[in-house]
Amino acid sequence: MGLVRALDELASGLPVLYWSDTGVTPYGRMHTGELVARLTAVVTALARRGATEVVLACNAASTVTPRLRSVPIPVEGIIGHGVASVPEVIRGPIGVVGGRRTIASGCYRRALARPDREVVSRVAQPLSAHIEAGRLGSPQFLADLTSIVAPLRHVQALVLACTHYPAASPWFSAVLGDVALLDPAERFAAAVARRHPQARVNSRPAARTYLTTGDPDAMRRAAATAWATELRAARIH
Repeated sequence: MGLVRALDELASGLPVLYWSDTGVTPYGRMHTGELVARLTAVVTALARRGATEVVLACNAASTVTPRLRSVPIPVEGIIGHGVASVPEVIRGPIGVVGGRRTIASGCYRRALARPDREVVSRVAQPLSAHIEAGRLGSPQFLADLTSIVAPLRHVQALVLACTHYPAASPWFSAVLGDVALLDPAERFAAAVARRHPQARVNSRPAARTYLTTGDPDAMRRAAATAWATELRAARIH
């Protein structure tokens, strides 16, 4: 949802067909082959609905982007933008928080590592469930967040390597203080907007169509709670 919000600001004239895949096994729990097959099916379905390109806001999905060789339209993942969001001038410790698949893949650690730079990665899986359930700021959310970021208090910047986490930015800042929080979706949206200059100057907002394999009402509540966004989603099978 964060990527759509960023596109609303930078490319409001760009039609968006949003696919939420919460009705299947979470991507982070799928084996690589299973995830590649699932994403191939999703991209193919989106192409049939008129999409001309797919951008993966999900970091877990983006870990297998290079393996999506048989899809009918271009696919771009978010991880490269997450890496590029870290200014090269930051030579001190860099933190990364993400889901289990994202962290286990080592994509961020390898890309951000320098001889004189420490990269500290933390699995922050519980936070996604809290955010989706509307429990931002709850005692259990705060307890989990505090435990997760405890080893990150010394970092200079923190990459929020999950599309859910920017919704919790105020709480990350409250715990970590002046640590720079980096949202890969901002850089990703800017790249998409550059590819579609006509959408950037179009003053009339284009359609935003939301599809979900999960519960449309749950998606609506989560968007309202976490992102203060009102939407209507259609269920797909």
